This record gives sequence, C-alpha cells and structure tokens, in this order.
Amino acid sequence: MSVAADADAAALAAAKRRVTLVGGAINLALGAGKIGLGVVGHSQALVVDGVHSLSDLLSDALVLVAASYGSQRADHDHPYGHARIETVATAGVGAVLLLVAAGFIYDAVQRLLLDPGALWVPGWLALAAALGSLAVKEGLYHYTRRVARQARSDLIHANAWHHRSDALSSLVVLGGITGVLLGLPWLDAVAAVVVALMLAHAGLHFAWHSVRELIDTGLEPRRVAEIEGMIEQIDDVREVHGLRSRRMGPDALVDLHIVVDPRLSVSEGHRVSEAVRRRVIGEIPEVSEVLVHVDHEDPRWDEATAALPLRRRIEADLAAQWAGLEGAERVERVDCHYLAGGLEVELHLPWAPEADPEAERARIEALAQAAEALAYVAACRVHFIGR
Repeated sequence: MSVAADADAAALAAAKRRVTLVGGAINLALGAGKIGLGVVGHSQALVVDGVHSLSDLLSDALVLVAASYGSQRADHDHPYGHARIETVATAGVGAVLLLVAAGFIYDAVQRLLLDPGALWVPGWLALAAALGSLAVKEGLYHYTRRVARQARSDLIHANAWHHRSDALSSLVVLGGITGVLLGLPWLDAVAAVVVALMLAHAGLHFAWHSVRELIDTGLEPRRVAEIEGMIEQIDDVREVHGLRSRRMGPDALVDLHIVVDPRLSVSEGHRVSEAVRRRVIGEIPEVSEVLVHVDHEDPRWDEATAALPLRRRIEADLAAQWAGLEGAERVERVDCHYLAGGLEVELHLPWAPEADPEAERARIEALAQAAEALAYVAACRVHFIGR
C-alpha cells in the first residue's frame, strides 16, 4: 500500500471515529432529555423514543470499536484484512435494533389492550421535545450518511439509518402527541408501536445483509455479468469462466479463470492476467483484489491432462529414448505443451550451417520419432536456434 493510500485510509478511519463520537454525545443528551421530558410531559412514546436514543449509545460504542479495528491493515493472522469486524458489528447493531423494537411493542400493546387506564396523556412540553429531537436527529443522519459514503462503510451507513430511524420515530411521536392533544388518548401508545416497527425493519435489514456477507454471498449477477463482459474485451483473452466473488466489509474480492492461446509464453500469460486484474480493480469501485488463473484450454481436458507426467519424468524418458542417438547431446531446451489431453514436445537445437543437410534431417527425424514412441507424446517438433 502506498503512502498516499495509507494517508487516505487513516483519514477515513478518523472520520469514522469523529462522526461516531459526535453521534454518541448527541444520543446521550437526547436520550436523557427525552426520557426526563417524557415523564414530566406524560408521553409514553417520548419516553420510549428516549430509550431508543440511549440504545443508540450501545451501537455507537460498537461502531467506534469496529471502525478502529476494522481499518487496520492485513497481518499474518488476517491476510485479507480486518474489514469483517465491521460486518460482525453491523449484524450486532441490527440485533440490538430488533431487541429494542420487541421491548417497545410489548410495553405499548400491554397498555393498549390490557391496561388502557395506564395510557399516558402528554402535553405541550412533550410536543416541543419531540419537535426538537426530530430536527437534531435528522441533521445527524445527513452528517453520518455523508461520512459513510466517503468511507464506503456499511457499518457507518447502518448507524446513519439508526439516526434516521430516531428522527422518524420522533416524527411519529410528534404525530401521536398531536393526536392526544386533539382528543385521541390512545394515539401516543400507537405511535410507540409504529416507532418499534420502524426499528425492527431497520434492524432486520442490516442483520440480514451482514449475515449474507459472513456466509460469502457473492456479487449481484448483474455485476458479475458486467465484469465478465469487460474481461472478454481485453486482448488475448479468449474466454472467462469460474468467476467467484465475496464481500469483505466495503470491498469485494474476486477470483476467476481466463483462457488464452495455449502457446503463449508464461510471461505473456502473466502479462495478460495482470491486464485483467488492473482493469477490473480500476473500473469496478467495490473490487479491491482480483486473483486471475490462466488456462490454456477448455477445462474439460483437465482430467486427461492430470494423468500426463511432469517435466522431470518427461526429460528422463526422453533421455532413455535417445540413448545412443546422434544429436541428442545438442538439445538445448525442451518445451512441453499440454493440449487437448495430450502432450506435444518441442526440441530446440542450435543451427549448424556446416552440417550436411541430409544427415541433419536424418538426425532430427530420429530424435522426433524416438520421442513420439513414448505413449503419452502426441507429437514432437524440432526448432533450430540461430547463433
């Protein structure tokens, strides 16, 4: 990672910590204020909304820890980095939202159905508190969401929606208190249920998406098709297949196979694979790393090719075949090509202009025929190297 990249990562980590600390301080003040004013102003919905704000402190602490550790660079124990700390924390935020929502619903339904006399009747003080909370939390939502976009962090985005849910809950509380003031005493408790359902929806959303990442759910089919189409346009790529992906926090990791001309050199095949890797990373924002496997032919030949020997045995068998043959000592290099389940051998010999052409041809044919006598050698070609 470059110095500039390190600086950018540090800046984003600092922004995550800062927005989380600001949110925590505001949640503490709002939570305590809404609970106190809800009790004094006799609004069950406002008290529930205050508890909601205080519950945000737990998620803020979770976010702060995860943002700190999740931004650390890869190490020996975590070669892919620590981004999934954010994923686990996001699932935790979702679980907290679901639990808090269940508590709100239970309490409100108890009062509505079993003990209507316990319903609170809020006044103008509770109305003013709900209006102030709405304005503060909506502003905090926009601030946090801007940082989440810059950092491409699902966790910070989850916390932004946590603030938005608090703002929307204050709006519902505002409507419930207004209804009570207009003569509908049960509307405050109904508002509490609505707030709880909003919380449950947000919690389920973030928990579900985090679990999908933790079980290595891949990129969307549309995105996969886009990547494959992009790769197929790169020079010397004949085919792309076996593309797999998984999420790692805000990033995605991809591995894939490309098919190239079977007679490309190893270095040229590597050059093509690097062109693929650089283009995907450069044009698909969420992809941070691509592992490219270079294939020289269709995978259907893999099993047949696996039964063929490797170089050490091939060279030993060729040496045995060539024992006593003139010209064998001149072979400088043997190239092996595994094609369509068979093996083709290429011999490289120095050019000898002083040699008799007919004798040279006979020596070459003898070497090739001896090589092709091996059961696993489909063909043998000879090339001369100029000096």
